[in-house]
Amino acid sequence: MTANKIDDAFGAGPLSERFDEAYAFASELHREQLRKVGRVPYLSHLLRVAGLALDFGASEDVAIAALLHDAVEDCGGMETEAIIRERFGDFVADVVLETSDSTTADANRKAPWRERKETYLAHLRTGSEAAVLVSGCDKLDNITSLTRAMEIAGNEATLSRFKGGASDLIWYYESVAAVLKERGVLVAAELSAAIERWKENLRRSEE
Repeated sequence: MTANKIDDAFGAGPLSERFDEAYAFASELHREQLRKVGRVPYLSHLLRVAGLALDFGASEDVAIAALLHDAVEDCGGMETEAIIRERFGDFVADVVLETSDSTTADANRKAPWRERKETYLAHLRTGSEAAVLVSGCDKLDNITSLTRAMEIAGNEATLSRFKGGASDLIWYYESVAAVLKERGVLVAAELSAAIERWKENLRRSEE
């Protein structure tokens, strides 16, 4: 394939004002939230997931869904979904729902961690290509950030912030990576490599 054909066939091209609007809405929802370790703004994660999706050739709508992938799960449940559907359309709203492991606005009413993850994996196996790409980019950034946090704060201090322990997290991320590999998603290879780096750091710390 020639360079010109690659340019024509791969990537979203210049972004429109819809992306700006989606970022502003994501900031409105998440600007006061922090990541689990330290005082890192949660928006950093959303921007990286959207950026990774664009790097892997996502359309603007998929990148918008990546920006908003945690909005329903963490910021209002189905009321927020209705706003996303009205402002950004059915495609974006559907991808956001596919990448949410809970749709309740009340965090205390969420199903247990393992149950939510098993349901998420089941949906991922038959989900849209867009949702699988966003999920892969989300998990790639999560595992990379987790590795970084463990190197800074230590394993115990970092893992104590997560509902699943190390063995549960390994099961979950490896299961996601396996589904992505089965689905032929490009991000699968990078996710698997990132998981192996994280596991190697765990092993070294336990020696």
